[in-house]
Amino acid sequence: MTDKKRQLEELKKELESKAGRLPLIKKPTDVIFGEGKYNAKIMFIGEAGGYWEAKLRRPFVGNAGKLLDQLIKSVGLKRNEVYISNVVKARPPENRDPLAEEIEAFRPYLDKEIEIVDPKIIVTLGRFSMNKFLPGEYISQVHGQGRFVDFNGKRFIVIPMYHPAAGLRNGRIMTELKKDFQKISKFLEDELEPVEETVKEKKQESQQEQLKIL
Repeated sequence: MTDKKRQLEELKKELESKAGRLPLIKKPTDVIFGEGKYNAKIMFIGEAGGYWEAKLRRPFVGNAGKLLDQLIKSVGLKRNEVYISNVVKARPPENRDPLAEEIEAFRPYLDKEIEIVDPKIIVTLGRFSMNKFLPGEYISQVHGQGRFVDFNGKRFIVIPMYHPAAGLRNGRIMTELKKDFQKISKFLEDELEPVEETVKEKKQESQQEQLKIL
């Protein structure tokens, strides 16, 4: 077992051990941990799990997940070649938006996941994961734009994108998603230059301001 894989498994076990002490996690099987290539160059971060994610304990396995798989395939990659996770590691009731306190409670675990995987590119899916790295931005204005982001002592290329679920609801957003995904390989191969941006952790007030933005 590689060191990164071992660290991720230990992190998952640590999260499961906090059942009853973290929001949304009443028992260990409520945890929906990240999955994929443990040393992936590309990491996708969504917001939280839904019905199928909670049932299978895997991120992005419902209808939005099927679309994500198709989008990943469209740029010549396979799901097992990337790493996929969420801001909140459990399913909020009735698939509601995650609360600020829930995002904060799971923040150390997502931060550690990012540290372990250490990707070159982080693709944020939806406003909640975007706000972690680009607080105060509007996804309708910055989607598909790569940014250099200094986060927890390291530099990443962050590409904000709409959440696949939004693409399923809106044809225009679906078109934008497909276009934005084509940029991933260009950023990976340094064919596109990200914009300079130095951002630390997202402020909670920015989360509240963005609640009505896709």
